[in-house]
Amino acid sequence: MFTSLSDRLTATFKNLRGKGRLTEHDVNSTIRDIRMALLDADVALPVVKQFTAAVRERALGAEVSGALNPAQQVVKIVNDELVAILGGQTRTIQLAKTPPTVIMLAGLQGSGKTTLAGKLGKWLKDQGHTPLLVAADLQRPNAVTQLEVVGERAGVPVFAPERGNIGGHDAVLESGEGTRSFGDPVSVSRAGLEAARARQHDVVIVDTAGRLAIDENLMQQAADIRAAIQPDEVLFVIDAMIGQAAVETAQAFSEGVDFTGVVLSKLDGDARGGAALSVASVTGRPIMFASVGEGVKDFEVFHPDRMASRILDMGDVLTLIEQAEKAFDRSQAEEMQRKFLAEEDFTFDDFLNQMAAIKKMGSLKSMLGMMPGMGQMRAQLDNLDEREFDRVEAMVRSMTPFERTHPKQINGSRRARIAKGSGVTVSEVNGLLERFTEAQKMMKSLARGGGIPGMPGMPGMGGGGRKGKQQPQRKKSKSGNPAKRAAEERAAAEKAQAARASGGAFGAGAPGAGDGGIPADLDPANLPKGFEKFLGR
Repeated sequence: MFTSLSDRLTATFKNLRGKGRLTEHDVNSTIRDIRMALLDADVALPVVKQFTAAVRERALGAEVSGALNPAQQVVKIVNDELVAILGGQTRTIQLAKTPPTVIMLAGLQGSGKTTLAGKLGKWLKDQGHTPLLVAADLQRPNAVTQLEVVGERAGVPVFAPERGNIGGHDAVLESGEGTRSFGDPVSVSRAGLEAARARQHDVVIVDTAGRLAIDENLMQQAADIRAAIQPDEVLFVIDAMIGQAAVETAQAFSEGVDFTGVVLSKLDGDARGGAALSVASVTGRPIMFASVGEGVKDFEVFHPDRMASRILDMGDVLTLIEQAEKAFDRSQAEEMQRKFLAEEDFTFDDFLNQMAAIKKMGSLKSMLGMMPGMGQMRAQLDNLDEREFDRVEAMVRSMTPFERTHPKQINGSRRARIAKGSGVTVSEVNGLLERFTEAQKMMKSLARGGGIPGMPGMPGMGGGGRKGKQQPQRKKSKSGNPAKRAAEERAAAEKAQAARASGGAFGAGAPGAGDGGIPADLDPANLPKGFEKFLGR
């Protein structure tokens, strides 16, 4: 979503690197580039002016002029101000003291309210709650049916006493004014709240109707529903791809419905999306959640600081760790740790378990995109073919249980059978086995405290770059001439005696004694005061 903005800001900061101090011209040039990047990303003009003014004031102050690395200090300032316009602090659902907690969804038609209702229900269910979805969107054709399908996928029950507009004329009632009516959404919302109390659901999510544009009927219906159910949270769902209209829509809903939080949908799109980031600053309401995909699990809490880090290409490692903790089984992780410490071989069964956990975390591209600096490798990420992992998994599943735990026993005939069973060539099977063998060697090398094969050694660790064992230092051979050998032995004895004499005051074997590091005729009177205790006096 924010690829263009991230690339522009990263390029701007590259121009600051290597400068020992920043002049006012440097700061003005940087501010100008940041302003153009934000405007190009569709950020609202008032937000851009506020943002650049705050950055300029701080960048020209003592905060930067007295810093050891002014360029990094400017990046920190930009990061802080980005966090501010994104809402400042993370905010999630505030639960009611007396259940059920009532959550009302509002927004334009097509913003993704119905799909997001299922995602929010799934998220709350994973948190240990028992949510109920209420189908109060009776205007859009088949909206009730869609909510039922989404609720079934999320494993959340749906309350739908009215079928609403099913796209035909059999359910249409003509009112006195000649307008179509498909039921009363206010009554449905109120009945849904009563049903939640009777069934002991602790959260109620009410999906309301939208319009293609702002109008009085839309606002009046949303206001009537809010007055009837008195929601604890009113979440304004906004399409992150609609451009500058996002700001106007947010302002209209803020005045008409007075929502408490914002949810960004379609954040995985390729639009500029800067207008959606302006909502928090314009309305004063925090962005609480973000929809990042089509699946019911593609939903996450919006963290302003983490989003700012993503935009500045500094990664989002915390979110990556949280996803890994949810996906990886604790017992499997402990077993892998035991194998690693015991230097046991990593098997293909272990590989399948790791692959399954990675799939639970979502798209591999999105996970790699959370790593710091990956914005500079966006072309490689775009060319990443995730289907390659499916081919690898097919090869592993074509192996017998014995072959998965004994890969060295896979001979030519076995490789041909595996290739035929997985629909690949024998050379691809050979490549998989070679890479797997190298991975086993790498893990054993790391377990022994060594480096990674082919990589230079790190300080304090065994070097992985040298092959073979390090040869012990050879002792200097003695001369074959008896007279010369006797002279060498006599010189060595004299040197040892001198070493003992010079090291006597410091204790036998003291570091540096006898190696010429401390003279034998050292006068203690020339030493600092109080040093006599180290001489045993």
